[in-house]
Amino acid sequence: MNSIVAAIKPSATLAIAAQAREMAAQGVRVHSFAAGEPDFDTPQVVKDAACRAIAEGKTKYTAARGMPGLCAAVARKFAEKNGISYDPATEILVSSGGKQSLCYAFQALLERGDAVLIPSPYWLSYPEMVRIAGGEPVFVPTKAADGWKVTPASLEKAVAAAGGRAKALVLNYPSNPTGAVYSGEELRAVGEAALRLGLWIVADEMYERMVYTGAPFVSVASLSPELRERTVTVNGCSKAYAMTGWRIGYAGAPARVASLMATCQSHLASNPCTPAQYAALAALEDPEAERAVQPMLKAFAARAELIYSLLSKIEGVSLSKPEGAFYVFPDVSSFGVGSVEFCSRLLREESVAAVPGLPFGDDGCVRFSYACSTETIEEGIARVAKFCARLRAAKGA
Repeated sequence: MNSIVAAIKPSATLAIAAQAREMAAQGVRVHSFAAGEPDFDTPQVVKDAACRAIAEGKTKYTAARGMPGLCAAVARKFAEKNGISYDPATEILVSSGGKQSLCYAFQALLERGDAVLIPSPYWLSYPEMVRIAGGEPVFVPTKAADGWKVTPASLEKAVAAAGGRAKALVLNYPSNPTGAVYSGEELRAVGEAALRLGLWIVADEMYERMVYTGAPFVSVASLSPELRERTVTVNGCSKAYAMTGWRIGYAGAPARVASLMATCQSHLASNPCTPAQYAALAALEDPEAERAVQPMLKAFAARAELIYSLLSKIEGVSLSKPEGAFYVFPDVSSFGVGSVEFCSRLLREESVAAVPGLPFGDDGCVRFSYACSTETIEEGIARVAKFCARLRAAKGA
């Protein structure tokens, strides 16, 4: 067996979500905060575009990097929404989901043994993707008191610790799992430090539409020509258009990197699903799709306020106010149990599904996704409060 693949850990998020679904199938009312996907339906105009493509026989192979028309739409999106100019023919890749774009980026950039700096807490798939590509994840600790963000000083320290092997930095914002968002000034400082240290940046911007700070979202590649030439910008349709199951992601990168990513895709997947590409084209180009997602974005902003308010009232729970995405990452270490035990008992005793912080790099925290109904948030967090009260009582006994 391949030792690298054999050492990969299964996704804890998917495992908890599967356990919650199994309980629900047995008739248990589960309040699930596990899955990181919108609970809204894909816009009808997007579904119609896919059905129309199938009916018209548009079900064959496309170009490995994606349909030219969709690549052009992605390039327009990057230019108009993010201020980054990419050549659709040579600098855009459409893939079968953001995960694939990230994997291809690491495969294109890394030599065996190269170190990739990953701010911690982190999305649990990053380290495994880096290892699959032959690299080594190096974690850069962040703290809630600092907004869960890396700084130039922390990058310099991590590069020094990597002993000359540091090749790239992963920047995920808004963040899964912390909800942190970098301001333009913070991004510029981090980006300039990355350039100074000779790092590539892999910018995971999947949650760019979910920002609650009142400030506009900023793409790091838009801040200077130098940063554009050292950044792979990854995004997709999954979160913004409630298209998680359609599996369409995309990336913009300098031509030499985008070409290598496309070559990987040509051998590993041939091309993204053809009808799903027509659906993505409608999502990016049809004004009706944009109108359809506005209620979803407003709902996430309201839920962010609600879940923060409710969790903040629980004695022993400490958390930062979410700035983006649809996650909160409260610290529950005061109860004296690790995150795995906390979440296992919470599901077993209160039928509430949350994800342990351990696979995200912080065993003192747990992740709650508020991509769920207001009713689930209110009833579920009330159950969390009861559970925490029992833990406090047991600890004091």
